[in-house]
Amino acid sequence: MSAPTGTLERRAAVKALLADRGDLLVISGLGSSTYDVFDAGEHPGNFYLWGAMGGAAMIGLGLALAQPKRPVLVVTGDGEQLMGIGSLLTIATKQPGNLSVAVLDNGQYGETGMQLSHSGLGAKLDVIARGAGIADVTDIADMAGIDSFRAKLHDLSGRPRLARIRIAAGELERALPPRDGSYLKNRFRGHLGFAVN
Repeated sequence: MSAPTGTLERRAAVKALLADRGDLLVISGLGSSTYDVFDAGEHPGNFYLWGAMGGAAMIGLGLALAQPKRPVLVVTGDGEQLMGIGSLLTIATKQPGNLSVAVLDNGQYGETGMQLSHSGLGAKLDVIARGAGIADVTDIADMAGIDSFRAKLHDLSGRPRLARIRIAAGELERALPPRDGSYLKNRFRGHLGFAVN
């Protein structure tokens, strides 16, 4: 088997997804999705994950529950989301209307050498999300789909939503955001609704 054929360039897709973001809080998953979110423009509402593979959706869920009046977007890759596949079940159980998950799916583990991921071997994250109980699921293969999904990000009255975004395989130059813990803690202070020590 081979990786699914996606044609969207990941950086362009993420940049379009985050255009005119306003007060959107963004959690980025391990590796390339963090580089993509940073490359789209540094923002005080960005929270970059570095060493928590599989944790992006759960951190996004916690933030969405702590800040129900703020829209929250998780931007992650297929490999990172597959590592935390159980998070989709918990999101479906809690049903936070302010949470969106965008999975950049190229069917490969980009950070470890572009080996095929389970997605590249046939697993369909959009089908898995629906089976977990997330009703608002989209499979995106073009920029019109990105625009349509972006229009939903600030809707806090509905249900959680997930988009599988089919991106082209390939490595891009890394765009590295700050990694200093004290800096990030101070910048993100207050977004959780309580003091961060």
